[in-house]
Amino acid sequence: MIGLGTLINTAAVIVGGIIGLCLKNGIKKELQDIMMQACGVATIFIGAAGALSKMLVLENGQLATTGTMLLIFSLVIGSALGYLLRIEKRMDGIGEKIKAAVKAQDDNLFVEGFVNVSLIICVGAMAIVGSIQDGISGDFSLLAAKAVLDLVIVAVFAATYGIGAVFSAVAILVYQGSITLLAAFLGSFVSEVIISDLTFVGSVLIFCVGVNISFGKKFPVGNMLPALLVPVVYRVVLALAG
Repeated sequence: MIGLGTLINTAAVIVGGIIGLCLKNGIKKELQDIMMQACGVATIFIGAAGALSKMLVLENGQLATTGTMLLIFSLVIGSALGYLLRIEKRMDGIGEKIKAAVKAQDDNLFVEGFVNVSLIICVGAMAIVGSIQDGISGDFSLLAAKAVLDLVIVAVFAATYGIGAVFSAVAILVYQGSITLLAAFLGSFVSEVIISDLTFVGSVLIFCVGVNISFGKKFPVGNMLPALLVPVVYRVVLALAG
């Protein structure tokens, strides 16, 4: 069944969020702060590792870098487009609407939790590759594995951010579900090169999310999301030109 992986992943996020909320009341504020910083550092290294695994290659026995220009153009063009579309503001607005709907107006961390956790679990290699596999062949094994990881991640963040982290389930349902449906429609047109480029740029965005969690908001990652579209357009233009 196409889309089953996203449904499993969404359910896991909800369960993880509920577990985190149950733990929240028993954790002191100082410990919550330390846990949040620890999650931020872990996110930084996850993003850096993913990006470097794509950038560093062996050439004639020496380390070299690849994809530098693609990364630069993706981030610059994508960030400019995201700024013009006001994606960051719109994401915050969605968070505020959900916050009002669940009557959590007094929760100062609701929007921050919703946005940050949504970005962490959505913008990554497993989310992109797993959704594409699910859409093309119905293979949801990668998303099932991701669901286990997300359950733990959301549980930890829900224990620090609160209920806002739980509503990242909405983001993952829409995001991964859309990629799955698009992959099912496009089929074999989704090449391994495009998938590699998407995970490369996505890893850099995860790094930025980690910095925001650890040191306060430094990057408007929401506005940077269109950077994921640039590699797709680039590869399509190359294919047409060739």
